[in-house]
Parts: sequence; structure tokens; C-alpha cells
Amino acid sequence: MKKILAIVLALVMVFSLVACGGSSSGGSNAAPAASGDSALKVGVFWYVFSDAYLSTVRSALDAELAAAGIEYQDFDGNNNQGTQLEQVQTAVTNGFNVLVVNLVTSGSADAAQQIIDAANGLPVVFFNRAIEGDGEEGTVLGGNDNITFIGTDAPEAGHMQGKMIGEFLLANYDAVDLNGDGSISYAMFMGDATNVEAIYRTQYGVEDANAVLTAAGKPELVYFNASNTDKYQLDPNGAWSNAAGNDFMSTNLAEYSEANGNMIELVIANNDDMALGAIAALQNAGYNNGGTSTKIPVFGVDATDVAKEAIANDYMTGTVKQDAEGMASAICAAVKAIGEGSTAAAATSAVADSSDSYTLAPGFTNKLYVAYAPYTA
Repeated sequence: MKKILAIVLALVMVFSLVACGGSSSGGSNAAPAASGDSALKVGVFWYVFSDAYLSTVRSALDAELAAAGIEYQDFDGNNNQGTQLEQVQTAVTNGFNVLVVNLVTSGSADAAQQIIDAANGLPVVFFNRAIEGDGEEGTVLGGNDNITFIGTDAPEAGHMQGKMIGEFLLANYDAVDLNGDGSISYAMFMGDATNVEAIYRTQYGVEDANAVLTAAGKPELVYFNASNTDKYQLDPNGAWSNAAGNDFMSTNLAEYSEANGNMIELVIANNDDMALGAIAALQNAGYNNGGTSTKIPVFGVDATDVAKEAIANDYMTGTVKQDAEGMASAICAAVKAIGEGSTAAAATSAVADSSDSYTLAPGFTNKLYVAYAPYTA
């Protein structure tokens, strides 16, 4: 009898370990049975785990969901929309009842609708990456209280970065103008050709800087390579990567230098990871090493911990804070409200009312913006 009891206890322990274990697709958390949110089973679908900013959001969101006692699992879409759609379909089959989706194909109403169709009536909380392109506002979100979006106002970061750059240049113009020709030459690194955040950051990061400069009687910025009519260098993988920023800047510095009189005098990047890659290339060439070394101003977006450290060390000049913790808190609060019986739209409106850091997009009850903020110190 004792032997049989021992076997039964061993089997119970095995099954308990299996029930609480993680999975190869990402982090997970089993909700305590006594939790008020124990009926929730949340699938969180990331466009890719390797994105530096989203890694911060993921860490914060995992912690928030776990603290709330909500069962969840993270899924890595590996930057493939087909993969993400299959993951959503499998999750629905496996009993997940709230879907939190960081869409792979940003700005694609078609891709978003495929996710909604696969959800088969389950609430979907899209976040961070736009689900509607320019001129398509409301195509997905309009009149659908079961769907919501939590992200940022796409043009805001570009406007904020451009203003920051223009004001910095006015205060430091002669020091930045290395060849003394009266104008500032710049490089622009773009993260993704189809992402609306990248499009607006590329546009307004330069346009708004030029507006500040010309209002003060200074000439507009000059793109360093006159033969490049796009006036940006694009990450070929759409990954906003450190490697792309480093490769671009290393290649540029092989031809453009102080010795040649055509040195790039300003670097603008769509995100901090690309900016930091550019800084590593500059440091290899003897720039941006702090102290008395010549500093090429480099600006990014996100205010990641690594970027803030680079700014503190005087390697980087400025960035725009994209509030990872604020986004994670908004998502978790919306999920909890959905679990308590709110529609996705009502949950989003309640989150917007909870903090000045959150606002609803004009004309929407189910589209929430997390505020950006400039960061230079």
C-alpha cells in the first residue's frame, strides 16, 4: 500500500511541474487558482523577441501579468506574419481567451483583420505596431468594441526628435559644423520602410529640425550623400537593428571623413539600437569616446537603458522616451478589465481616464496613446 501511495504522490508532483512549466515559445505564468483573474488565459504575440525596446516592454508586461495572477504565454513571431497568424490560430484552439498582439506587418489592416478573424470573437488587444495605415483610420477599429489598440501617436516621436535636434544645433552650431562650411551634413537611419512610426520619424526628424534652423536664419540640413535621393539608409531586414546602424556608419566613414572635408556631422536614427550601432562605428574611428574626443551628435528614439547610459557617458546626444513600463501597465490594466467583463473598448477608455500619460485618439474609444517625452540627460 505504501508503495502504491508513493507512486501516486510522485505522479502528482510530475503533473504539477508540467502544469507550471514554461515553453519554448517564450515566458509563461500559471495563475493561482484563488486569483480573481484565474479564468483568463492570455496569449501575448510579439513581432520578434530581439527588438531592444520591445524586450523592455516584454519584461515589464510579464512582471505585471504575473503580479496580477494572470496566466499568460509569450510567442515570438520571428518577424514573420504567417508565423504569427499560425501561433494565434493554435492559441485559440488551445483555449487562450484574450489575445495581445504586436502585429508583425505594421500598418496593415489586412494582416490585422486576419488576426481578428482567427480570434473568432475573442477580444484582441493590439499594441505598439500600427494596425491601420495612413488614410485607413477606423478600417479595423471603427465600431468594433471587441478590439482595441494601445500604442503611440506615430508622428509625435518624429516631431519631438526634430525639435530636439534643431534646438541642439542652434546652441552648438559652430562646434557641430566641423568643416566650417556653414551647413550641417547628416545621415539618417530608417528602421522599416513600411512601419508608420519609421516613416514619420524619418520625415519629421529632419523637417522639424529644419523648421527650427531656418526660423533662426540657419540653412537646412544637408544629406551627406547627394547621390542618395531617398535621403536615408534603410535596414534591409526591417529590424531596426544595431548591426544595420553599425554597418551603415562603418561604410560611410570609409568615404566620408574630416580628412576629406566631408565628414558626417550629425546622425539621426529611428531608434536607439540603430543609433548605438552608429556610435560604435564612430568610436572605432576615434569619435564619441567622451572626454576631449570629437563628438558627432547622435539622436535616437526609445530611451532604452543602454541609450540613457550612452547619453550619461557623453557618447550619445539625445533620444525620445517611449514609455515601455507605461505601455505594459496600460496593456495589463486593459486585460484585467476585460477579464472582469468589460469590452475591449470600455477597458481602454478606463485606462485612458486613469493617467495623464494616456490619451484616446480623437474619435475613438478603443485607441489609446502612450505619451512620448524628450530625453537628453
